[in-house]
Amino acid sequence: MLQQNESFIRSIQLQKENIQDPSRYPFCLPVFENITEIKLHPRVTFFVGENGTGKSTILEAIAVTRGFNPEGGTLNFNFSSRDSHSDLHNYIRLIKGSKRMLDGFFLRAESFFNLATAIEKMDAEGIGRSVIDSYGGHSLHEQSHGESFFSAIQNRFGGNGLYILDEPEAALSPVRQMALLARIHQLVNLNSQFIIATHSPILMSYPDSIIYQLAADKTGLRQVAYEQTEHYIVTKQFINNYNKMLNILMS
Repeated sequence: MLQQNESFIRSIQLQKENIQDPSRYPFCLPVFENITEIKLHPRVTFFVGENGTGKSTILEAIAVTRGFNPEGGTLNFNFSSRDSHSDLHNYIRLIKGSKRMLDGFFLRAESFFNLATAIEKMDAEGIGRSVIDSYGGHSLHEQSHGESFFSAIQNRFGGNGLYILDEPEAALSPVRQMALLARIHQLVNLNSQFIIATHSPILMSYPDSIIYQLAADKTGLRQVAYEQTEHYIVTKQFINNYNKMLNILMS
């Protein structure tokens, strides 16, 4: 396995001494109670867990601290449709590795529509080369959500980069999720680092990775093996005993 200093980002440090009100969101979440540092894998780090445990909040803070737009895109995007991100980025420090980042992208499912609109606006203004050419040359709004998502990942991600993905499976079928897994591996072999929040047991199966499971109780955050994730366990139980599970759910 690569050493941590071969990462773009080695770890995230929470500067608790600067937090004046720990009861305020997002600091009240259990994930922030007992940690001061989260070490990242030099290739792929997953954050998994139930809704509301802080996965997207952590990714957003990492992205903003690194200089990405809160709504997504490359380091050059500065559009804003709604200022809704938390101020967690003001209380974390990124510990960088020795690698030089040549590319980067923050992709989040909930604001991808806004990103596509921003691209069309930039191209309409006619400043410089066409932006959409870097995304496959076809309007992202004229494709399905899943197609536009995958087009961005396939065409815009070039390697030697830091890629922060917030629930990328939201628009992808299981087959496309497997294709994304293959694309992640291609980019890892091109010296890339991924930080991913996901609910997909397909994506989190990537072998050379760290999985952090976030919980809503006092356990907060812990590193787990793939087969120990709730997503793997619940999905396996349902598929292997779906008739029994359906009877329980519908009784």
